[in-house]
Amino acid sequence: MVQGPPVPSSVLQGPSLHGILMGEYSRGQESLGTCLEHRGSKERVLDILVVGSGGREHALAWKLSQSPDVETVFCAPGNGGISLDATCVPIEATDFRNLIAFAKEKNIGLTVVGPEVPLCDGIVDAFQKEGLLIFGPNRRAAEIEGSKAFARDLCLNHHIPGPHSWTFTNLAQAYGFLQAYNGEQIVVKASGLAAGKGVRICSSLDEARRAVSDMMDANLFGEAGHKVVFEQFLQGEECSILALTDGDTIVPLESAMDHKALLEGDQGPNTGGMGAISPAPAANPRTIKQVESHVLVQTIHAMAQEGRKYCGVLYAGLMVTPLGPRVLEFNARFGDPETQVLMIRMKSDLLPFLIASSKGDLSALKAGPVWDQRPAATVVAVSGGYPGPYEKGKPIEGLDSLREEEDLVVFHSGTVRDPEGVFRTNGGRVLSVTALGSNMDQALARCYAALDKIHFEGMSFRKDIGRRKKK
Repeated sequence: MVQGPPVPSSVLQGPSLHGILMGEYSRGQESLGTCLEHRGSKERVLDILVVGSGGREHALAWKLSQSPDVETVFCAPGNGGISLDATCVPIEATDFRNLIAFAKEKNIGLTVVGPEVPLCDGIVDAFQKEGLLIFGPNRRAAEIEGSKAFARDLCLNHHIPGPHSWTFTNLAQAYGFLQAYNGEQIVVKASGLAAGKGVRICSSLDEARRAVSDMMDANLFGEAGHKVVFEQFLQGEECSILALTDGDTIVPLESAMDHKALLEGDQGPNTGGMGAISPAPAANPRTIKQVESHVLVQTIHAMAQEGRKYCGVLYAGLMVTPLGPRVLEFNARFGDPETQVLMIRMKSDLLPFLIASSKGDLSALKAGPVWDQRPAATVVAVSGGYPGPYEKGKPIEGLDSLREEEDLVVFHSGTVRDPEGVFRTNGGRVLSVTALGSNMDQALARCYAALDKIHFEGMSFRKDIGRRKKK
């Protein structure tokens, strides 16, 4: 954990959940005891609500269902595969009124928000107004992801290391800047939420102009692209480091590395994520200490100074350059598919950390989570045509043969289960095969061997996850 002056995070087991739950909700809201029930001989247990419907939410539901202090995990709206590990509830992630009503009806002890859209729309504010405990940043804090322009200004104003950047809301002015820009490459980003797809790495003036036109003129990403952010292209190795925080104390998690581009060799359009590995090759001890002190602590303090106290999980997407780590992006939630590799590696109970973060009491835990020292990999299988138009309803074969595999889990991102029990595709990213291995090569080999047993029409996946070259 990190509190005040940064120190390396501990990997010792934290205390049990009992005792943490018995205190009053420190923000002056109702006692957690009102959300708990006696169940037989057990002391007290919680019912949990996970909000969302993707692979990240499946991984969170899977992990939380293993907690001895959890009775039932609900997921709204969930998906076909999540129904194997949680009770799915047909309420959309942005339907705050009905989510709140459900949480009250079921005496939900903690709601855990997966996707960015409800966070940026204020789901945490809405739940807290009703006295309900919820994990995640409030609307003002979630703007760190909801507006890339805000995030870049935050870095500039508070000396958080990142690339040089420029923000435009006027098409002609954006074109004028590009005409004068001397760099060989430039990154063009839609400032708003674009499901991880609003980023273009451009190698020429014409390519950059097309990216700006798509965003600002053709409305490819709607309102999210009406403001664009240009960023200096950085050379190095990518890495993601997430941290749980209550706004004062920080608990860094293990590192991971995402793969955003659709095709091998990091070619093709950006997607929501085609695979991930943990730990990230670039996350050596020195880099991790630099990220803790210069990025995580600095950002949490900066947000507090901006009047946006940040509670929940902070995701720092980084480029590790010869001059040190630089922030490429912030996310206000667990990453997808990084969550899959983190949850399979996390040996500790996740629930105490989420409860303590939501109560503003992380310092009471004294130590961070324990991690499996084996590496993990996940490879995402997608529908034909993704990230563009794709068909749904394709039957998925081969899943039954993998259910008893040790240290291997198939997390579902876009599936439904028909009345006959057959899983069918229902999204662009369909599922992610996640495995531990004695080394990274073995973890990846296990993922690909499992994918060889799975089939649906149009299925594709990258075959170079964990093997991409340094940029």
